[in-house]
Amino acid sequence: MRRTNASTKPLMIFPRGMQAEPQAFDRVLSSMCTEPHPVAREAAERFLATNPGDPGTYPTISALEDDAIAILGEIAGLEEPAGYLASGGTEANIQAMRIARERADTDRPNVVMPESGHFSFRKAADLLEIELRIVPTDEDHRADLEAVRACVDDDTAAVVGVAGTTEYGRVDPIPELAEIAHEVGATCHVDAAWGGFVLPFTDYEWNFAHAPIDTMAIDPHKMGQAAVPAGGLLVRSSDLLDELAVDTPYLESTSQATLTGTRSGAGVASAVAAMEELWPGGYRTQYVRSQNNAEWLADALEKRGYEVVDPTLPLVAADVPRSTFDALRGRGWRISRTATGELRVVCMPHVTRKMLAAFVADLDRLEVRASVPVVADD
Repeated sequence: MRRTNASTKPLMIFPRGMQAEPQAFDRVLSSMCTEPHPVAREAAERFLATNPGDPGTYPTISALEDDAIAILGEIAGLEEPAGYLASGGTEANIQAMRIARERADTDRPNVVMPESGHFSFRKAADLLEIELRIVPTDEDHRADLEAVRACVDDDTAAVVGVAGTTEYGRVDPIPELAEIAHEVGATCHVDAAWGGFVLPFTDYEWNFAHAPIDTMAIDPHKMGQAAVPAGGLLVRSSDLLDELAVDTPYLESTSQATLTGTRSGAGVASAVAAMEELWPGGYRTQYVRSQNNAEWLADALEKRGYEVVDPTLPLVAADVPRSTFDALRGRGWRISRTATGELRVVCMPHVTRKMLAAFVADLDRLEVRASVPVVADD
């Protein structure tokens, strides 16, 4: 049923009892979010009407948020964890840059990050009036340390490293970036929004136990299998949150360090449920499965003559032609491309070997069709 408002724009009205169905995940290969774990889904439904932004009124969800930060701290090697559950990596990154700006002893703060950094830092720079200095990556798509050293100065408020880049799944040299940051009195922020739930099972140095980093974004609603929204901001010391605090005179609590006021209790509860269910053994099993799937897909694409970026984490990038990419999208595959044009596939928990085999089979059919010569009529 349709009706129009005064501006003549059509409005969709669902008939009583009718429900719209969400998109299935059976052809989603580009998303860094996934289907929530069943226990996370149940917990989210139970806490839909709670608001951790008002801990005095909602003490149960506030206590659950403390539990969430404690588990995230364990995952990220933080002995005395502090932070809060945000809406996602974008909010956590903005807040980390806000901390850095407030702590910087300059009127012209800048932030240095590799070109592999998430686009949310551009939002942060615009909102906070910070100069964003973007440096190149090396041949392995990791932050170029010499370029970072050449770019920092006395006005640098933060140096950003990425632990699991969105395009190639790379991990920057975090200990070295933290050293550079502290040499100029800046904070070091690590964006582990996607990688934080797979990196504990690798040999990478990426977390608070490996380097003197100050802040981190780590999202339970990505590889952590919590319901959206459930991001995380971790800080090495709780006093860093003081840089964000504002008075809240009409609430039962006296101050608030979060960016948003009202927040989702559903996200907090689902994050705790998922992490208690899966950390560490379930996440380890999932990482192994996802990494094996990524390596299987990379091998399948290489055997078909495509140039593939080595999947060091469960993410595959390959130089599939634009025409083939568009045809795969036309067959319903939800895929994306890197900034330089490669096909990008993220092997999230919902991505199965059967899905990848079906994807490769479609790719083969398209390539066979493309290779058949067109015969002109006489």
